[in-house]
Amino acid sequence: MEKFELIYERACERKGGEKALMRLLPDFRSARALNATRDDRWLAEMTRCTFQAGFVWRVINQKWDDFEEIFFGFAPEKVLLLSPDQIDNIARNPRIVRNRQKVLCVQHNALYVRDVSREHGSFGRLVSGWPQEDLIGLFTHLKKHGSRLGGMTGQRVLRNMGRDTFILTGDVIRCLRRAGLEISDTPSSQRELRLAQDAFNTWHSETGLPLSHISRICACSVD
Repeated sequence: MEKFELIYERACERKGGEKALMRLLPDFRSARALNATRDDRWLAEMTRCTFQAGFVWRVINQKWDDFEEIFFGFAPEKVLLLSPDQIDNIARNPRIVRNRQKVLCVQHNALYVRDVSREHGSFGRLVSGWPQEDLIGLFTHLKKHGSRLGGMTGQRVLRNMGRDTFILTGDVIRCLRRAGLEISDTPSSQRELRLAQDAFNTWHSETGLPLSHISRICACSVD
């Protein structure tokens, strides 16, 4: 597998030097900060990323204040009290994006967040405590127990909330394939995800860099 220093050199060249590349690297938060993040913020970000998937992100962001109001600030306990009639009314409300299946998934994910919080003390505690060398296990947990949280949607939730994680974007996948990994353009099998995780683990050992930084540098290294 290709050494990360070569990927880093390509990224610096493409982005105009090391300083310019450093400005593109994402921030991430401490385990303590993730633990303290309220459950409603996790449900809110799940909802935002779910509605953004396959849609114009700008429209969701423009309507976001209405999303917050209509879903009671995304307090899981309040969302779980919504009746089928209330769900139907929300799904027809022009103040948000009218997609009934995605509205339904908000309530499903409210149950997911509540159940995890009851077991672990908070949803953030589950996320922060998940081993870095097995982030694909956390991806699988989101996909299996949440609604519409598979693929990059769940990965984006984690990154946006401040978890240090890689995201398998198209550019990152191209970088991994160029580095020698035998994975498809849309890796989804456990074998492919494990190959990706192992690559990031190796590069982390080589460099000591956070996984989110390795991921962004990978994305910046390809045309």
